[in-house]
Amino acid sequence: MCTQPHVTRRAALIGGAALAATALAAEPAAAGRGRGIHDLTYPLTTRFPAFSPGEEAVRRTLTTVEDDGYYMQEWRIVEHIGTHVDAPGHFTAGGRLATELRPAELLLPAVVVDIAQRAARDPDTVVTVDDLRAFERRHGRIPDGAAVLMYSGWGAKVGDADAYRGTDAAGTLHFPGFGTDACEWLLRHRRIRSLGVDTLSLDPGDSATFDTHLALTGADRYGLENLAGLDRLPRTGTTIFVGLIPYEGGSGGQARVLAIW
Repeated sequence: MCTQPHVTRRAALIGGAALAATALAAEPAAAGRGRGIHDLTYPLTTRFPAFSPGEEAVRRTLTTVEDDGYYMQEWRIVEHIGTHVDAPGHFTAGGRLATELRPAELLLPAVVVDIAQRAARDPDTVVTVDDLRAFERRHGRIPDGAAVLMYSGWGAKVGDADAYRGTDAAGTLHFPGFGTDACEWLLRHRRIRSLGVDTLSLDPGDSATFDTHLALTGADRYGLENLAGLDRLPRTGTTIFVGLIPYEGGSGGQARVLAIW
């Protein structure tokens, strides 16, 4: 007589969820509606570079399977470390907060503007209106309501906090960002929903006034910072999902950002 192994309800649910997730990931390619999926999220670690030293994440083990029957950690984090969202209220008084961003705003088309070659020579470079016009001549019009993502190649430095911040002897930071003119052009002419960068800030590191943040959040739009692997995305034709943690009163927060094309 053959006996079947006992399967708990919890294991069955987990197995079913895994099968569903696998099917969901594979379905677009099978149906001919997509060619790839990519995670744009850095794992959040206690070593991930913070904008300011001392803001790094801290964690400790709170319970263990051996002692308590289950494993759990406790984290101390600021909302703006790792791959995260800047909600409008981060820089604009009275602006919407993390819980107020609508689902439709977190699933949107995306384009990638590549300035990596220039950034390798000039860490203070920014995305300009000329870059955007050159992008459109080559790739077509940036869709209304899109996320415009800057690829600068800065992720190669993420393992070295000082290099990622680009800190000089005077303590000034140096890394690329979006020029304010480019941000305002995109808001006015392309009605963008979001800007994203593979650096610590939408503004270049040497900015003391954060004008790009002010322009973007003042227009009730949100930012994405510390995006990973933008070089693996096509320049156009991508859709991104921003899995923002809706912290109560959040000025933003960590997000799992996924791209599909």
